[in-house]
Amino acid sequence: MAHAAGKERWGRCSALMALIANVNRDPKKGRSFRPSDFDPYAERKVEILSKDNMDLLKQAFTKNTGAKP
Repeated sequence: MAHAAGKERWGRCSALMALIANVNRDPKKGRSFRPSDFDPYAERKVEILSKDNMDLLKQAFTKNTGAKP
Protein backbone atom coordinates (compact mmCIF):
# COMPACT_ATOMS: atom_id res chain seq x y z
CA MET A 1 0.00 0.00 0.00
CA ALA A 2 2.82 2.42 0.83
CA HIS A 3 4.56 1.49 -2.44
CA ALA A 4 1.45 2.37 -4.46
CA ALA A 5 1.07 5.69 -2.64
CA GLY A 6 4.71 6.56 -3.30
CA LYS A 7 4.37 5.60 -6.93
CA GLU A 8 1.27 7.78 -7.30
CA ARG A 9 2.98 10.75 -5.62
CA TRP A 10 6.05 10.42 -7.84
CA GLY A 11 3.82 10.27 -10.90
CA ARG A 12 2.23 13.58 -10.02
CA CYS A 13 5.48 15.21 -8.93
CA SER A 14 7.41 14.07 -12.01
CA ALA A 15 4.71 15.57 -14.27
CA LEU A 16 5.20 18.92 -12.53
CA MET A 17 8.98 18.66 -12.77
CA ALA A 18 8.76 17.91 -16.51
CA LEU A 19 6.44 20.90 -16.97
CA ILE A 20 8.83 23.25 -15.15
CA ALA A 21 11.85 21.88 -17.03
CA ASN A 22 10.11 22.26 -20.41
CA VAL A 23 9.06 25.84 -19.68
CA ASN A 24 12.67 26.76 -18.87
CA ARG A 25 14.49 24.83 -21.59
CA ASP A 26 15.86 26.10 -24.89
CA PRO A 27 13.71 24.51 -27.65
CA LYS A 28 16.67 24.55 -30.04
CA LYS A 29 18.73 22.28 -27.78
CA GLY A 30 17.42 18.73 -27.74
CA ARG A 31 14.12 17.09 -27.05
CA SER A 32 11.53 18.06 -24.50
CA PHE A 33 11.43 16.35 -21.13
CA ARG A 34 8.92 13.64 -20.29
CA PRO A 35 7.61 12.86 -16.80
CA SER A 36 9.31 9.46 -17.02
CA ASP A 37 12.67 11.28 -17.12
CA PHE A 38 12.10 12.32 -13.49
CA ASP A 39 10.10 9.35 -12.16
CA PRO A 40 12.18 6.70 -10.35
CA TYR A 41 9.31 4.21 -10.71
CA ALA A 42 9.06 4.61 -14.50
CA GLU A 43 9.91 1.68 -16.71
CA ARG A 44 13.23 2.11 -18.50
CA LYS A 45 13.95 0.76 -21.95
CA VAL A 46 16.95 -1.57 -21.86
CA GLU A 47 19.24 -1.75 -24.87
CA ILE A 48 20.15 -5.29 -25.88
CA LEU A 49 23.70 -5.77 -27.08
CA SER A 50 24.05 -7.00 -30.62
CA LYS A 51 27.09 -7.59 -32.80
CA ASP A 52 26.85 -4.03 -34.16
CA ASN A 53 26.58 -2.54 -30.68
CA MET A 54 29.47 -4.64 -29.44
CA ASP A 55 31.70 -3.34 -32.23
CA LEU A 56 30.86 0.25 -31.26
CA LEU A 57 31.65 -0.55 -27.65
CA LYS A 58 35.02 -2.06 -28.61
CA GLN A 59 35.88 1.01 -30.69
CA ALA A 60 35.06 3.31 -27.79
CA PHE A 61 37.37 1.50 -25.36
CA THR A 62 40.33 0.54 -27.54
CA LYS A 63 43.13 2.76 -28.74
CA ASN A 64 43.18 3.53 -32.41
CA THR A 65 46.63 2.23 -33.33
CA GLY A 66 45.80 1.44 -36.93
CA ALA A 67 46.31 -2.29 -36.36
CA LYS A 68 43.38 -4.70 -36.37
CA PRO A 69 42.76 -6.62 -33.13
